[in-house]
Amino acid sequence: MLAIPAAYDRSVSTFPAFVVDQGPDGYQRRIEQRTVDSLTPGDVVVSVEYSAVNYKDGLASVANGNVAQRWPLIPGIDLAGVVVESTDSSVSVGQLVLAHGYTIGMSNDGGFAAFARVPAEWIVPIPDSLSTRDAMILGTAGFTAARSVESLQHGGVRPSDGPILVTGATGGVASIAVLLLAIAGYEVVAISGKSDAHDWLSGLGAKRVVPRTEFMAEDPRPLLSAQWAGAVDVVGGDMLAQVLRGVKRAGVVAASGLTGGASLNTTVHPFILRGVTLVGIDSANTPIETRIEIWRRLAASVEGKSLAPLVFGEVTLSELPEALDRVLAGGVRGRTLVRPAL
Repeated sequence: MLAIPAAYDRSVSTFPAFVVDQGPDGYQRRIEQRTVDSLTPGDVVVSVEYSAVNYKDGLASVANGNVAQRWPLIPGIDLAGVVVESTDSSVSVGQLVLAHGYTIGMSNDGGFAAFARVPAEWIVPIPDSLSTRDAMILGTAGFTAARSVESLQHGGVRPSDGPILVTGATGGVASIAVLLLAIAGYEVVAISGKSDAHDWLSGLGAKRVVPRTEFMAEDPRPLLSAQWAGAVDVVGGDMLAQVLRGVKRAGVVAASGLTGGASLNTTVHPFILRGVTLVGIDSANTPIETRIEIWRRLAASVEGKSLAPLVFGEVTLSELPEALDRVLAGGVRGRTLVRPAL
């Protein structure tokens, strides 16, 4: 058990929080002092040691991003830290925990603050082999990647069946998927538009890196040469349609993103001629019992592996605007961690 941070005194303490707000002067991003009582309701108060920057957080921080559901709001869909207060017997003071998904950072205040208040039924105990920093290197992205890899495995895709394609490979979900697939023994082919990231992706476990322009070369045929036993797609849109055209018979594609667009212009050919399965990965609403078990398996799969290569950098709350703009512009590889208390 960890001691409650000495700085925590609910009756008098204020703490910094990164806030987005929609006011008469337009959409605002600012740092302000908050109290625990000003946070959205919850049974558990967490001293946030780490959060992380996700694409969804970037959308929450800009006008018309269609993520923030109330104002003012503290974004941050990921958080990890130590429990300093709990009114629920299932969560103990001093326990290391993480929380992500549900409506955290959307309608519930999130991890971009020194303290967060969260419903007890959203709390995941951090597995013993992970630190709070490790938990946020993985975070929502790692959880989504783990669910994607497991969907391929549950669909019967084995390492011996052939290569697995990972699109948008420098992003948080995709880069962790590259790592997890390599650990599980799969041959990984990464798709990326960043020529300077090839060595980095190879270091994570990709056997081959294909430039995005090469992969997306025009071809009018409804089906392409069957090359991929499966795929983890985080891009959506035309990229996902192209992936589906080249998947082998009985292959599985796990889709979790839409940075390339929400529309899917495809045909039924991959499904009725090759029996391809398209699996949607919805991480935000995974039931807590399943969530805890996936985190247990995820921690076990990376135990003994260095997660350091996945870290793009660490930022404080004052550095968040630049980091959020950068993730929206696609200028990040891997994960950007947030230290709210610094």
